[in-house]
Amino acid sequence: MAIATTHTRRGAELLDAARAGDENAFAQIVEDYRTEVHAHCYRMLGSLHDAEDALQETFLRAWRGLGGFNGRSALGTWLYRIATNACLDVIARRPRGRALPIDRGPASTSRADLGQPLVESVWVEPYPDEALGVVDGYAAPDARYEQREAVELAFIVALQHLPARQRAVLIMRDVLGFSAREASESLDTSVASVNSALQRARKTVDERLPERSQQATLRALGDERVTELVTAYVDAWARRDVEAVAALLAEDAVFSMPPWSIWWRGRETIARLAANESCAESRSVATRANGQPAVASYALDPRTERFVAAAIGVLTLDGPRIGEVTAFVAPQMFPRFGLPEELVA
Repeated sequence: MAIATTHTRRGAELLDAARAGDENAFAQIVEDYRTEVHAHCYRMLGSLHDAEDALQETFLRAWRGLGGFNGRSALGTWLYRIATNACLDVIARRPRGRALPIDRGPASTSRADLGQPLVESVWVEPYPDEALGVVDGYAAPDARYEQREAVELAFIVALQHLPARQRAVLIMRDVLGFSAREASESLDTSVASVNSALQRARKTVDERLPERSQQATLRALGDERVTELVTAYVDAWARRDVEAVAALLAEDAVFSMPPWSIWWRGRETIARLAANESCAESRSVATRANGQPAVASYALDPRTERFVAAAIGVLTLDGPRIGEVTAFVAPQMFPRFGLPEELVA
């Protein structure tokens, strides 16, 4: 058994009760596995919304399939198999992986009109890892990535460039720590096919990931320095202080605002956005998303004199500076992050 959640006596007792028709026992199984299965679905799909749908489908299929579960594998392994196949069904209906604006076209060099947002489901979505309970460390001894590393934006985007089954294999082997045999049984294929898919998937992901993960960067900086950096960033934008914003950014920093496909590159170009008078007055609070520091921004509604939810900006750090800001304009996601939808002016 190669995953962190083991088939304990308590789990076996709950399973026996659930197979006998005890809905409360099954509800407890759902509660015990919800967090890790949800994170698995997000890694597969790159979307919080799609992950929640796949999670519900997973437990529905599990309830219906309890009678056919023979107990030869651990309960967690069985649930991951169901979840993986539920996600593969979603991907089959929408085969193109999600992306960020930087993947879709050249950078802008001006503050020109944003144009129209792309409202179809093409963008990676932010993940409220703190609110949903993604834990530190590795899921299993054989895992290659830490659990928080495996929800970082760069990792999620890299996964989206993989064919569906390669994506599934890499997550099962390198994030969950499945053996090749467990992965092959989950995907109804051979061990040789799993090993081949894993080799190709690792090559693609390694080419797209930065040399250092955000978790390693955060540890190197320390909590106090990270907090100071985020606080300074929030303050600089609130004051529309171009020089202060520029001082916090890496020279080749990137700024984007999905669902708009436009994006900007360069410290000075991004800093000038802070002085844009067409932007509404705003307030921001620190939060976390995708295992990274983030900033939740609220824009002033002059009619109500309240600041309303606007965007969740995920900060990707490049050493002691900010290398990328992905400002997801998604006010509907604020409650999922445990954030209020309004602030009093």
